Amino acid sequence: MVDATVSLDQEIDAKGRVQDYIALLKPRVMSLVVFSGLAGLLVAPGTLHPLIMAVAVLCIAIGAGAAGAINMWYDRDIDAVMQRTRGRPIVQGRVAAPEALAFGVVLSLFSVMLMGLAVNWTAAALLALANAFYVFVYTIWLKRRTPQNIVIGGAAGAFPPMIGWAAVTGGVSLESLVLFLLIFLWTPPHFWALALYRSDDYQRAGVPMMPIVAGAESTKRQMLLYTLVLLPVAVLPSFLGTAGWIYGGAALGLGGLFVLCALRVMRDETHRAAKQMFAFSILYLFLLFALLILDRAPGLLSGSLLA
Repeated sequence: MVDATVSLDQEIDAKGRVQDYIALLKPRVMSLVVFSGLAGLLVAPGTLHPLIMAVAVLCIAIGAGAAGAINMWYDRDIDAVMQRTRGRPIVQGRVAAPEALAFGVVLSLFSVMLMGLAVNWTAAALLALANAFYVFVYTIWLKRRTPQNIVIGGAAGAFPPMIGWAAVTGGVSLESLVLFLLIFLWTPPHFWALALYRSDDYQRAGVPMMPIVAGAESTKRQMLLYTLVLLPVAVLPSFLGTAGWIYGGAALGLGGLFVLCALRVMRDETHRAAKQMFAFSILYLFLLFALLILDRAPGLLSGSLLA
C-alpha cells in the first residue's frame, strides 16, 4: 500500500514537472506564432513534402517556445512582482532558473539546426535571428530601458510568416516582408491595450511601458495611429497576388473594426474598451492569417473563383 502511494505521488510529481516545462514554452503565445508561421508556409509559391512541412512548423514552435523559456529565466525578478506573471514556474520555484535557461538554449539550438538540415538554411537563419532578437534585443536590451520596447522588439514576433515563406521558397521577398510588417504594426496597439489596464503591474516591475512613461492619452493616440497605418498594409497581400480580393475585402472590414476599437479606447475613461481591444486584437490577427490560408485553399475563398 505504501509503495502504491509513493508510486502515485511520483507519477503526479512527474506530470507536474512536465506541465511546468510546457508552461515555460508560453504555449498560448506559441500557438499564434505557429499559426502565422504556418500561414506563411502555405501561402508561399511552391510546395513542400508534408513531412518537411511538419518539420518546419515544429521548428518554428520549438524555437518560439525556447525564446519564451529564456525570457522567463531573464525576467524572473520582475515576473515575481507582476500579478499577471507571478504564477510562472520559475517564480514559484517549481523549475530552477539554471534548468530553465539550459532548457531554452538547447531547444533553440536544436530548432535552428533541425530547420537548417531538414528544410533550408535561409529559414534556419531567420529562425535564429528571431530568437536572438527576442532574447537579446527585446528581453535584455529594450524591455527595461525604453517605452519603445514593444515597437522595436515586436519585430521578433513578426518573423514567423517570413520563416514559413523561406521554408518553401528558400528566400525572402516583398510578399513575405508585407506579412512581417502586418504583425510588426499590429504589435504596439495589441500590447499597449494590455498595458493600459495592467499599468500598475508594469509600474511595480519598473518596466517603462508607454502608458507609464508617456501617459494614457498619448498612448491611445499612438494606438489609433498604428491601427490606421495597419489598415492598408493588411490589404496589400491582395495587390501583390499573395491573396485574392475576398481576403482583401475581409481585411479591410476587420481593419475598420480595429480602428473603431482604438477610437472607443480614446473616448473611454475606464479600462473596459482597452480590455475589449486587447481581446479583439488577438481575434483580428488570427482571422487575417486564417483568411490568407483559406484564400489559397482550392475552392475556398480563392480569388480565382471570381476570375
